[in-house]
Amino acid sequence: MAFEDNRPDMGHRVILEDRNRLLVSGVEEVESFDEGSILLTTALGALEIQGEGLHIEKLSLDGGDLKVEGQVNALLYENEPRERGGLLGRLFGG
Repeated sequence: MAFEDNRPDMGHRVILEDRNRLLVSGVEEVESFDEGSILLTTALGALEIQGEGLHIEKLSLDGGDLKVEGQVNALLYENEPRERGGLLGRLFGG
């Protein structure tokens, strides 16, 4: 039986408030994270959030929403598509 993705077609939005609160929609996967960097796969490709004291306050992959708190220094998008299979994919043989 194949898994069906019943999520609505997600757009991608980034809202940065005072450089210390970040809301991202259209998140498909969190590849890795620590206090200095969070690497995501979004509906529009890979996104790296760089900063200091970063922590994920909320993550909802069903809705594709992410809330990050901490000092945000940079948002970097990759032009090349990332190879699928982040942490969860490797754990579950994806």
